[in-house]
Amino acid sequence: MELSLFLSMLGFLWVAAITPGPNNMLLTASGANFGFMRTIPLMIGIMIGMQVMLLMVAFGVGGLIVLYPSLHLFLKIAGSLYLLWLAWKIATAAYEKLETDDAPAAPMPFWQGGLLQLINPKAWLMALGAVASFSLAGEAYRHSVMAISLGMFIVNLLSGVIWMGFGAMIGRILRSRRAWTIFNVAMGALTAACVLLIWH
Repeated sequence: MELSLFLSMLGFLWVAAITPGPNNMLLTASGANFGFMRTIPLMIGIMIGMQVMLLMVAFGVGGLIVLYPSLHLFLKIAGSLYLLWLAWKIATAAYEKLETDDAPAAPMPFWQGGLLQLINPKAWLMALGAVASFSLAGEAYRHSVMAISLGMFIVNLLSGVIWMGFGAMIGRILRSRRAWTIFNVAMGALTAACVLLIWH
């Protein structure tokens, strides 16, 4: 995978990983209520769940791409359209109050963080979007999936640490409607910009 495509993929994955969603809200609440160290097992479970989901997507869709290389162009077009749709949805997302004050009795265990991915639509869309848009056809497919897996690991680790470590602070900042709007418009613009790099 060329460096420009890898960086574009990192941009897409970063936007998908850092924007508010079930994983990040869970990490924020757990970090705010139980502290950084006690939330690490939950983050590891989420990261493993994401990797398993990526492999399920890659080698389900991937088998078809190897058999029918022309399908790759279709997936790239579909992936680009999805990214533009996602950019619009992120930029125009309705304001939601982030709740980090209601603490459960104990942090969510490691295994529940992994299982959460099976019912997390944002995680499925992240994996599908990454494979459809950034995988390479033919012999390079497996190597490109490994690069996507590495990129997903990096961005999930960084975004998880951010949402955990600054959970209470981020929750307070995004409680402002104006901050929420600015944040989402910026993330939407970054998502849309990733489409240009896919076709470079």
